[in-house]
Amino acid sequence: MTITQPDLSVFETLESEVRSYCRGWPTVFDRAQGSKMYDEDGHEYLDFFAGAGSLNYGHNNPVLKRALIDYLERDGVVHGLDMSTSAKRAFLETFQETILRPRDLPYKVMFPGPTGTNAVESALKLARKVKGRESIVSFTNAFHGMSLGSLAVTGNAFKRAGAGIPLVHGTPMPFDNYLDGRTPDFIWFERLLEDSGSGLNQPAAVIVETVQGEGGINVARTEWLRKLADVCKRWDMLLIVDDIQMGCGRTGGFFSFEEAGIVPDIVTVSKSISGYGLPMSLCLFKPELDVWEPGEHNGTFRGNNPAFVTAAAALNAYWADGQMEKQTIARGEQIEQAMVAIRAEHPEATREYRGRGLVWGLEMTDPEHATKIARRAFDLGLLVETSGPESEVVKLLPALTISPEELDEGLRILARAIRETV
Repeated sequence: MTITQPDLSVFETLESEVRSYCRGWPTVFDRAQGSKMYDEDGHEYLDFFAGAGSLNYGHNNPVLKRALIDYLERDGVVHGLDMSTSAKRAFLETFQETILRPRDLPYKVMFPGPTGTNAVESALKLARKVKGRESIVSFTNAFHGMSLGSLAVTGNAFKRAGAGIPLVHGTPMPFDNYLDGRTPDFIWFERLLEDSGSGLNQPAAVIVETVQGEGGINVARTEWLRKLADVCKRWDMLLIVDDIQMGCGRTGGFFSFEEAGIVPDIVTVSKSISGYGLPMSLCLFKPELDVWEPGEHNGTFRGNNPAFVTAAAALNAYWADGQMEKQTIARGEQIEQAMVAIRAEHPEATREYRGRGLVWGLEMTDPEHATKIARRAFDLGLLVETSGPESEVVKLLPALTISPEELDEGLRILARAIRETV
């Protein structure tokens, strides 16, 4: 692909240095549809990034777009704080009938604000309020958001340093296989809980990602998650599952914890819950935990009604018949076959591949290779990002609606980018 030099001057002179994704993809995107994005010069890119997981149903999904346009054209309420609206009612009823009731999940629904970190903050706040304790246990290489409470339970040193103040009341524990299987699961955690001299304050809750996305696509085993749920129950700690990136079908089931057969006390959801990339998040919790006083946790942008509209449309279109989960698992097997071939072709340059459903990571032996592969893939017309503490993992996050042909095309580009880089 021949790339002409785009005009990036206004971004470079006016926008903050904090910008990141645009540095790896130096072009000006203009339009997008399905699994493809197009820049101002008409160059086409296959998107294996999907808005960091906020576009599970692709760009400008026609079903969701139609619902949104119809709602706006009839002057439906756009901003509603936490007032009762027809759009919110339609979403709540659809969410209950399509997602919660079939899975026998009793959750109450809270709209904490527009972003994932808003959902995490509300979950931590609620857990502390319910238990009357401050400490929260998180895990190595976790990522839960960029606001202060979320950063306190995030593992990445670079992101934590941006807080500028001490991050307190969070205690990290080893994630599944962090110690390469040399230590029995939770032996250190439970020893600290048992020992009054350990210095660990009794935690209010444990927060976990079933698949760590930013941490390097680290996949927790179902048995590990079940043991974690048991530890929480025995030691009177609430279990919070952060399903912000891995929920909404990313790993197969609508919730990533379904495969483990556990029912967390609190679940945070965001990113693809609106289906259209519109800001929206949920904090779900068991009814007995609903101890909030009216207005005790609020925010101006809790009621994003256009997001309610597209969210309900997405649930009706993709989750009413159970086919989405089967399709995602099939597409995941397609990616895994490609990973096997890449690993066989480059046994020394690649360390391992990991994933579930439609989230996969390829860990490179030389961390610098991952960034170079992502940049070469961009030059060839494929958008992929990196993750992991040293950005050593090439991360694949295509839309759940991607076609087998588009997936094959992207995987061929990725294989070529790796071949030309390593």
